[in-house]
Amino acid sequence: MRSTNFAPLDLSDYEISPEQGFLPKDPLEHLPDLPTLTHLGRELPKLLSARTVRRFIDEQRQLLSSIPPAWRTEDYRAAMRIFSFAGHAYVWEVPDQPVATLPPQLAKPWHEVAQRLGRPPVLSYASYALDNWRRLDPAKPIELDNIVLLQNFLGGLDEEWFVVVHIQIEREAGSALAGLLRAMSGAAEDKEDEVLLGLKSLALAQTAMRDTLLRMKERCDPYVYYNRVRPYIYGWKNSPTLPNGLAYEGVEFYADQPQQFRGETGAQSSIVPCLDAGLGIAHAPDPLTLYLQEMRDYMPPRHRAFLQVLEKATDDLGRPLLAGYVRDRKFRTPDLWTAYCACVDLLAQFREIHIGYADSYIHRQHQSHASNPTAVGTGGTPFMRYLQKHLDETKQALVQ
Repeated sequence: MRSTNFAPLDLSDYEISPEQGFLPKDPLEHLPDLPTLTHLGRELPKLLSARTVRRFIDEQRQLLSSIPPAWRTEDYRAAMRIFSFAGHAYVWEVPDQPVATLPPQLAKPWHEVAQRLGRPPVLSYASYALDNWRRLDPAKPIELDNIVLLQNFLGGLDEEWFVVVHIQIEREAGSALAGLLRAMSGAAEDKEDEVLLGLKSLALAQTAMRDTLLRMKERCDPYVYYNRVRPYIYGWKNSPTLPNGLAYEGVEFYADQPQQFRGETGAQSSIVPCLDAGLGIAHAPDPLTLYLQEMRDYMPPRHRAFLQVLEKATDDLGRPLLAGYVRDRKFRTPDLWTAYCACVDLLAQFREIHIGYADSYIHRQHQSHASNPTAVGTGGTPFMRYLQKHLDETKQALVQ
């Protein structure tokens, strides 16, 4: 059996690597040719603590007059990071009293940079995590004891730890994706040994990702997260305090109409959707599946394209390539089925840990004002019921 819907892939074509997963090479720390914007990024935690972000930005004639012609992708990503944090700080400086309009000196360049990157002008996971780290020692690996954030809102241990845990998981996902592709390519070429080796490599990486996620509570307290970290990462879609969305003053593309964009959320990470797609985990339509589909608009375009390729990988019977291959050999080559089930089980464990965190960090917290609800995620949707459903559907793949 040879699939006609899957050809060998080069991860580098999709801005992915086995060593760093969806993380880019070490992000640019500052923009030396834009001193005002660099200053805003560096001083943002202090300005936000003093509640003077709005005043500082309002007093600027411009933050970016025009995009330098020599800018590279990493320059755009650095600018997007600063604009995104500054934009959210401007809106949510007083969390229960958000503003509904961004001034043109912020709105226009933010929109232009976002357009160049293929994402909306809102803080998304790519700017919050993927493009927001540096190594303390450039010669050492991307690990929890060697990475810190380039940009914060208020700063502090809990905010820092919450994000760097995600960054390490993204790095560990690199070898997971390489293993997944090896298994899928082996299935497409009917090479059982390659499928088995790929699945074992995937499971090893998933174990590391799970163990990293389990460390979240070491230095990120649920109360501090809910009250000091979470309020600033909301967007302006389905927002009870911004029911009409946010106006981007001076952005002609929006024709003076307020825009509604989702807030930053781990659902904008490409890892779990790619594992679902590669392992053939199916989710029946529900509000969360529709929301997750929408989250792809917030992913870097090449990551989005990679996910779409994985989803289209089917065998000659139209089944998910890898899942169909191992099920056909469930009794003839039981080692394949065992290795596949180990990967699915690890994905279920990852989801189960995440549900536990959603419960303790959000659902059980005391809601003090409407702008930080406990019933919905930062993306603006109810989550507990549907997260459990997706976990159940993952486990269902083990008994089919």
